[in-house]
Amino acid sequence: MYNYLIIGAGLYGAVFAQQAKAAGKSVLVIDKRDHIAGNVYTEKVEGINVHKYGAHIFHTNNKQVWEYVQQFAEFNRFTNSPVANYKGELYSLPFNMYTFNKMWGVVTPEEAAAKIEEQRKEITGEPKNLEEQAISLVGRDIYEKLIKGYTEKQWGRDCKDLPAFIIKRLPVRLTFDNNYFNALYQGIPIGGYTKMVENMLDGIEVRLGVDYLENKAELDKLAQKVIYTGPIDAYFDFKLGTLEYRSVRFENELLDKPSFQGNAAVNYTDRETPWTRIIEHKWFEFGKDENGNDLPKTVISREYSSEWKPGDEPYYPVNDEKNGKLYQEYRKLAEQEKNVIFGGRLGEYKYYDMDQVIAASLEKAKTEV
Repeated sequence: MYNYLIIGAGLYGAVFAQQAKAAGKSVLVIDKRDHIAGNVYTEKVEGINVHKYGAHIFHTNNKQVWEYVQQFAEFNRFTNSPVANYKGELYSLPFNMYTFNKMWGVVTPEEAAAKIEEQRKEITGEPKNLEEQAISLVGRDIYEKLIKGYTEKQWGRDCKDLPAFIIKRLPVRLTFDNNYFNALYQGIPIGGYTKMVENMLDGIEVRLGVDYLENKAELDKLAQKVIYTGPIDAYFDFKLGTLEYRSVRFENELLDKPSFQGNAAVNYTDRETPWTRIIEHKWFEFGKDENGNDLPKTVISREYSSEWKPGDEPYYPVNDEKNGKLYQEYRKLAEQEKNVIFGGRLGEYKYYDMDQVIAASLEKAKTEV
């Protein structure tokens, strides 16, 4: 009999497992995929650590979380500075003086602020939708070129039909600073995330290719408590209805050239380009292999945003009112499950950054083990 059966070998599950084992508890981790590390899984292709489920850039201001992950991986100093491509015009992200100079030819922060101020006036009163909200924050030019098309592709809806709260604020920097996350600690684990999660799960029994919900009765008998990181609605067999997600589809290509776009992430912000962005994985580790040699080839991934349907990988919870209410109903059911802890992005139907998932798992382990 194990103390804990952990469903899912992603960050939440791996961190909890590591903490439980460190506290002397017996742990079994299962995952229905054929690999550990959940969505942060990286796979080596031609010496490049490819982020199999989209770009994962670690960033946090939480010192405790940063010190925790350092035990399992050494991080490089990668700083996320994406580029926006609008019909062949390139802009710096997040919106900063480089962006404003390219957009309007302004040179000083004062000129940029005046330009934005003048364009924001177009919206009077409370913004009724995402389009009005964006214009009220950054003005029409930036909205039209850098927000509208990208957002509509991401959500599969017109900006006028999206709620204003999705973009409560847009970072506007009146400095020449294109460090996207602006977090105190950021980087990529050298050697990839899979290696980091492997180190977390060191000495812990892991079974892959096991579907918990299909074998629930016999698996539950193996442990005193279950940590469940799968979709909360699936756990209850969707009996109250299905929670909605956005999904992402990736088209990967190995190219026989040293560089495709010269940057890890380029967002395509016009509506006509079908993909939302292209990731060039080698730049997460500065185009070099573990021994510091330049890599001769490159791998790119085009990302397409899509409406989630059963069988797809769920990525982003659709945190609107309707789904929020449904989640609360499932949460009430979850609270009645005495020996089950629901955690992580799918278990809590919550958009979590990696550091937040780790912090939540550490917190839960502190009160639990």
